[in-house]
Amino acid sequence: MALLEDVFRLSGIPQYNFVEPIRYSNLKVAIRTPGRSVVVEGPSGIGKTTAVTRIIEELGTADTITQLSARVTNDLELIANLPNMGAIGTVIVDDFHRLPPETKQLLADYMKVLADAGTDESKLVLVGINRAGDQLISFAHDLGMRVDIFRLESNPDEKIEEMITLGEEELNISISDKKSIAEKSQGSFHIAQVLCHNLCIDSGILETSAQNSEIETSSATIIERVMEDLSRQFMKVAIEFARGSKIRREGRAPYLHILKWLSESEEWSLDLQAATRANPTLEASVGQVLSKGYLAALLDEKAETLGNHFHYQPETNILSVEDPKLVFFLRNLVWRNFARQVGYTAELF
Repeated sequence: MALLEDVFRLSGIPQYNFVEPIRYSNLKVAIRTPGRSVVVEGPSGIGKTTAVTRIIEELGTADTITQLSARVTNDLELIANLPNMGAIGTVIVDDFHRLPPETKQLLADYMKVLADAGTDESKLVLVGINRAGDQLISFAHDLGMRVDIFRLESNPDEKIEEMITLGEEELNISISDKKSIAEKSQGSFHIAQVLCHNLCIDSGILETSAQNSEIETSSATIIERVMEDLSRQFMKVAIEFARGSKIRREGRAPYLHILKWLSESEEWSLDLQAATRANPTLEASVGQVLSKGYLAALLDEKAETLGNHFHYQPETNILSVEDPKLVFFLRNLVWRNFARQVGYTAELF
């Protein structure tokens, strides 16, 4: 008998319903190849860290690999010192996009050195959000030919359905609206886990059912309930970003439009220069936010509320969302109503 929280997990590595993302086999070969460093990037929630962790388990090398995270304060000094430590074995650095620019520069140079030396004693595997590798390459323009870069895209609906089916089998249930849930998950294994978890709770399925149970709750109903929970978590964050440093109720609302563009991005990250060119009526107001450093200053000033949710690279003008649940929340907002909640009086959408 399996527990719901172990099948449709809200966090951590799937125990019962792991599904290999696209390019999993290529990534496995790259990770097990000695010496050559690897960069794994892609949208939050598609399974990058899960895939890397699963590969390590399959290779039986977990005991010989060091895993570090840019989010762990005690790891930051160690990460910065890696180039000075001689033979390091294989080291995985998660959330590398969160590292200070000077540390990214050190790692870029170090990967070049490792590639040119052809050593089998040291290897770096860097894991980060979508487009995070662009900045790394900007520190060393010829690095791209010396490392393997894997951009894991959003998963197709059939992969999401496969994951849901494995969960159904473990809990002995049938989800009637499975195809719609896969579609609404927007390519994210994590969002699919959240929706199915809530769907089961709503239907009273807390563990493996003694008899096969049909769950007929619609995806629309469960999304509405999940949005209620996410609103408590993210509404304040979204409003604070949309208002910027100072709201002008009759103004052009540049931060609000940036947030909406981000919600519409298939990659869950936004090239702000390309977005402003595609929206010429807002190019002046949004362009000023970028050129004068207002967006970067806003995220620095409000790091406690916004910093853990958004990541901005001024060098590449790429804005990304850290949490797939926030992306899901933004994509399911009614933007006309949200603009009024933010405080704008003009009809913006």
